Amino acid sequence: MVGFMLRSGLFRISSRLLADRQGNIAIMFAIVLVPLIAAIGASLDYVRAYNTRSKMQADLDAALLGAVRSVGTLNEMALETRIKEWFAAQTNLGSGGYTLDDIDIDTSNHKITATAHASVATTLLKVAGINDVAVGVASSVEGPGRAYLNVYVVLDKSASMLLAATSAGQASLRASKAGCAFACHTPEGGPFNYKSKNYTNVYDLSVAMGIKLRADVSVDAVDEVLDLIDTADASHERIKVGLYTMGQTASQVLAPTFSTTNARKKLSDKTSGLTSATSEEATYFDYSFAALKALVGTAGDGSSESNPLKLVLLLTDGVQSERNWVLQGNSGIRFPTSKSYLQSAVSPINSAWCNQVKALNATVGVLYTEYLPMPWDWGYEATLGKTMTSSGYASTWGGTIVPGKGNTSRTNYIPTALEQCATSGDLFLQANSAEEIEAGLSALFKQYLSKVRLTS
Repeated sequence: MVGFMLRSGLFRISSRLLADRQGNIAIMFAIVLVPLIAAIGASLDYVRAYNTRSKMQADLDAALLGAVRSVGTLNEMALETRIKEWFAAQTNLGSGGYTLDDIDIDTSNHKITATAHASVATTLLKVAGINDVAVGVASSVEGPGRAYLNVYVVLDKSASMLLAATSAGQASLRASKAGCAFACHTPEGGPFNYKSKNYTNVYDLSVAMGIKLRADVSVDAVDEVLDLIDTADASHERIKVGLYTMGQTASQVLAPTFSTTNARKKLSDKTSGLTSATSEEATYFDYSFAALKALVGTAGDGSSESNPLKLVLLLTDGVQSERNWVLQGNSGIRFPTSKSYLQSAVSPINSAWCNQVKALNATVGVLYTEYLPMPWDWGYEATLGKTMTSSGYASTWGGTIVPGKGNTSRTNYIPTALEQCATSGDLFLQANSAEEIEAGLSALFKQYLSKVRLTS
């Protein structure tokens, strides 16, 4: 509108002056007309160029934020194509008033820098022979993979993690003389005979039968995370990994180290406490998170090895329990021996306990190894198969049940509690098969690395 008014006024003035036959006014005006139009055109066209540049900056930022998630999975040429596609989608080329000349990309350590140049067509400046105005913008993004990072992998070591990892494995154990889908280390019901050999407990029987347990799959899941660390930090100078267990308390198996080789040695060592060769009599998340808080410590900004970002990856079935409820007797650990109390005390994790670690500015990712309903099992029906209001979630463990979920079964409430335990919803995954569990931790790690911040 302003440009139209200026052009209309200029036309009226010039028409009157050109019609004036007195003196040299017409000649003088003709001399200054082109510079006058150029001056007015410059103000209008450069305002348009400035507005275009502002939009270009926002478009390029958005394009880089979208494309940086593909660093490490695409080569540089494919990544450049991806950025151009993102940029084109943002700018809606053809109607944005400018065209894209080129983008230059520099990738290193999960960082992308790019510059974009464009030409904005002029209007009034064309009378001065200026057909377009060049504008350019630059942007840079990076993800946490560029910073120093400590990864704390925490494995649930409760006896419930000794569940056979596949439906076929569960069926095989139930069909055996053990009659149970869990490969417990205790001798109750034994010895068990298989192929003319006796085994003192169900765990040894499961090994002889070649049945893989969820605890075994958990170790495989950690190994995949180590593969990703090898890729993200090939020189092993930025990302450390530590290994921990969680049961009656939290224990450090391996302090954070740059050596994924040493981590793999611990994973394969049956005496480390990480494998299915061992389990714990109870899972007390309140005790465990208090202990884990001391082991993890306050997170930094990732600027140095002594000030790293911190990521906690927890793999668990999310149940606060001890074997006392199965034995229906005094286990000598923590729970009272009343049968009704024992059964009510088996409950989903109180997500408030996780805040002890999140308060350290550490990021918490949770992989829930889904506790599958077992209606054929009396123990399940007496505990996790019952409702949340019948549990000790609030009365014993101080939790607050989400409104409207009091009649939800304790099993179905576990993912709600564990998602609240994670730092954000996108850092929570649920897995109910061996394949999903194995891929789950690495998916959480990649999701964390995809979280980016604009650096310039």
